[in-house]
Amino acid sequence: MLDWSMAVFNETQTQVEFRVTPNIHGPISEDDVKQLLTQAEFAMLKPLTHNIHNCVAEVNALSTHDNGKHELFFIIGERADGSVTIEISEDKMSASMTLESAWGGKDPSLPMILNTLKSHKVKMGLSKPKIQSLIQQLAILPPGESCSSQIAIGKLAVNGINATLTRQVPLARERLLQPQEREDGSVDMRNLGAMIMVKPGDVLMIKTPATTGTPGYNVHGEPIMQIEGKDLQMKPGNGTELLNSDTNQLVATVSGQPVETPKGMQVDDVLQIKDVDVKYGHVDFEGSVLITGDVHEGMKVKSTGDITVMGFVDSASLEAQGDVIVSKGVIGRQIKEHELSTHITARGQICAQFVQYSNLTAKSDILVTKQLLHSHSVSDNVITVSDPNARRGDLVGGRATAKKGIKAVAFGATAGTKTELYCAMDQTELKAEAKASDDQAKQLVVAGLDIESRLRKLPPKTEWQTDAGMIEQVKMMLDEKKEIANRRAKAEAECKQLQQEVDGYYSKYFVQAEKHIFANVEIHIGPAQNRTQREHGPCHVKNLHNEISFDYGSH
Repeated sequence: MLDWSMAVFNETQTQVEFRVTPNIHGPISEDDVKQLLTQAEFAMLKPLTHNIHNCVAEVNALSTHDNGKHELFFIIGERADGSVTIEISEDKMSASMTLESAWGGKDPSLPMILNTLKSHKVKMGLSKPKIQSLIQQLAILPPGESCSSQIAIGKLAVNGINATLTRQVPLARERLLQPQEREDGSVDMRNLGAMIMVKPGDVLMIKTPATTGTPGYNVHGEPIMQIEGKDLQMKPGNGTELLNSDTNQLVATVSGQPVETPKGMQVDDVLQIKDVDVKYGHVDFEGSVLITGDVHEGMKVKSTGDITVMGFVDSASLEAQGDVIVSKGVIGRQIKEHELSTHITARGQICAQFVQYSNLTAKSDILVTKQLLHSHSVSDNVITVSDPNARRGDLVGGRATAKKGIKAVAFGATAGTKTELYCAMDQTELKAEAKASDDQAKQLVVAGLDIESRLRKLPPKTEWQTDAGMIEQVKMMLDEKKEIANRRAKAEAECKQLQQEVDGYYSKYFVQAEKHIFANVEIHIGPAQNRTQREHGPCHVKNLHNEISFDYGSH
């Protein structure tokens, strides 16, 4: 054991000197030297481990040499003030602080903490209680120990909510899904009830305005711009108007049948016809058309509103600016390899119980409640082949293309009928939109750097602070800088949202089978494709890493 007197303070009382003569005291160990620092006067000081290691090595090397007769001096301990360390998250949305207690020096004080926060530009979202708690913990920590906590949190932007239009009245197509109940409780599929009519003053649609949202900030106080909700203009159609007292309400001004338009409603006169045949002639009507019988072969019906057929459509053409609703069935024939005899086009929805050998094109949904056979169907939204209880609904043969999903009780047939499904084919367009948004954000970054450069090149303020023209010019540059920063933040937020839509595209749009997918069903979801070789049970079929995946558990 070394003599306690071999360790003494230096003149400034800040370091511990170890005085040793190798020939007399050596060899020694690191523990021998560290033991000297356990004396009361040195107990709070920081051991200099590296110095102690070198000291022991040198003393032991000289302990058996003539050169070891001289006294050596080593610094083995010192006073050290406590420290404040700030760590900021990569996204700048949180900051953590670590306080280390002093080794016989000064512990971090509140002014020291505040200065450190200032030097790291942490000024928003600070928690005074958490900082005070760390200071209290520091007071009881042994020398060199530390305590940490998150002491600042930014505020995320809250994006606005898009405006919505909510219809307040039922439409003709909804009668197809709600046949009338008989007295015995059964339903009569041939009796769809009374026509849906409105009268002047009836509220047809209500608009819920978009909200602007609220901006956020990071711990540096830099703003995080929100994405404002997108407005949606509610456009009055024929026979409607916006209320003067509340322009978010659309009301009827005439009696008639309500028809949904892409951005509002209209109220149509209704032309009622028993049968459309050669005797009656083609129909081209400004309003809605109700056909209580059938539309016969070769006939054409065109309407600026809805077309409702209570009977059958047989090898005819129907075109509506609203919905096309067929109570019974749509029947066609194959004329050539890729040509079918029946064509139905709607800017709204197409609804029918039964469809075969027909071309269906809808801007909105296509709904078939029983069977869709050997037809070519295209929807900008969703194709559904199912009754309300998902007990029956067969999509067999032909080709079905839908941007936002295809649902059926069963796809294909036990006989292995070739059936083609195309779903969610527009991710490339969405990617292009996201890239354009990203390019815009990058252009604004460059514009921001340019305005910063111009501001830095300004002469000292003392040279122009009395020049009204120069003051105005600087003000305009600062306003431009702020405007660019705001536009950049919005562009980056929109780009992030679009990228999230791209990333989640195939989890949102997919093929859903309630009961079966039979063999020989060709499924295309984006670039992924698969032809089924066997029968599959209830499942969701998705594009997973550009391969078709059958998910049986999520059903």
